[in-house]
Amino acid sequence: MQKSDKPIINHTTDFLEYLEVEKGVASKTQENYGRYLNKFAKWLKMTHNERLKPHELTSDHIWKYRIFLARSPISDRDKKNLKKITQNHYLIALRSLLTYFTERDIQSLPTEKVKLAKEKAIRSVKFLSLDQIEKLLLIPSMSHNIGIRDRAILEVLFSTGLRVAELAALNKDQIKIKPDTKDLELGIVGKGNRPRTVYFSERSVKWLKEYLKTREDDDKALFINYRPGQGDKDSPSPRRLTTRSVERIMEKYSKMAGLPIDATPHTLRHSYATDLLNQGADLRTVQELLGHQNVSTTQIYTHVTNKRLRDMHRQFHSGKKLKE
Repeated sequence: MQKSDKPIINHTTDFLEYLEVEKGVASKTQENYGRYLNKFAKWLKMTHNERLKPHELTSDHIWKYRIFLARSPISDRDKKNLKKITQNHYLIALRSLLTYFTERDIQSLPTEKVKLAKEKAIRSVKFLSLDQIEKLLLIPSMSHNIGIRDRAILEVLFSTGLRVAELAALNKDQIKIKPDTKDLELGIVGKGNRPRTVYFSERSVKWLKEYLKTREDDDKALFINYRPGQGDKDSPSPRRLTTRSVERIMEKYSKMAGLPIDATPHTLRHSYATDLLNQGADLRTVQELLGHQNVSTTQIYTHVTNKRLRDMHRQFHSGKKLKE
């Protein structure tokens, strides 16, 4: 192991390039890691440790940074402290930086010195019932192009289980719809650069057809902003809807439908998975459809699988046939 002359802060760019080239991490994940490490860099500057080198980092620094995270507000407007799961995002990014140091033979703390905040309970999953989904889908007005677009977005999210970033990245030329097309299969590259196939239901294809009839532009994005001059400035395509735009659309119709939970595009992804499991799909199949690398990620849907196991036990176990 060698000692680096560069401060920890100055290693961030090399670390992000390492994530891209050697680890094949998706650009969005790289962006998140950069943002998480930027908070650590700000903390180092606040504590006058901006020149701290990797080999000078101590367990005491880590402990004080954890205290800083625990007492940090969510935002300038929301003064509530960061949730433990969010604190862990920052700590995991720091762990990954220490792993990078190890792989580059740069002397620093071992990763196990960065302890994660202990979460109180397993993450719960918010999902909508079929009645609530139906109510949501019927809200957009069909009297104008924006309503037709929004109906198509909601239908596609529920039909495919796409992540919001995956939906926003779709292009028109990926959607091969002929007059006689009913359902549709589409290959995408999702989170972590993992390819998978997503399936569009007959009703979602119907609404995509209706939406595409309204498009008379040459923009390659599938879902765009119709208002002239109102394109998303952060989008590589002038009029492509960003993930935040899609989230706002979902928020708008969720409120209009009077849904009891704060529904997001990811809520529809959860609802998609929950529906599949309720209809008899096994966990491994849902894992593939969602694009989860590990089945342990899919096991957050135990609220469905546990109920199904109970019902199967009641239906098929022969104990009730034995004499008492």
